[in-house]
Amino acid sequence: MSTTIDTIKEQISNNPILLYMKGNPQMPQCGFSSQAVQALMACGEKFAFVNILDNPDIRAELPKYANWPTFPQLWVSGELVGGCDIIVEMYQNGELQTLISEASANAAS
Repeated sequence: MSTTIDTIKEQISNNPILLYMKGNPQMPQCGFSSQAVQALMACGEKFAFVNILDNPDIRAELPKYANWPTFPQLWVSGELVGGCDIIVEMYQNGELQTLISEASANAAS
């Protein structure tokens, strides 16, 4: 029987660009998730998401696993990038687009 941590590890390893968020990209359920989605969508690459509101076990366990207390959480190429403030700041200075396009290109090859 797999644990919640196993599920999280599997999601992170199987998705080069993964956003743990409240709601979904079409209907974010909090302002921070909405800002993160807008920045990611502006990068023009597909990304996976997990709605933590539908997954209470992940919502409870991910902050411990990631050592990051809040949501959203962006994971790229198996590494935690950060939350809303970091995502928006990286988008504004051009770092996010580079990171996302590289992760997408690496996943495709």
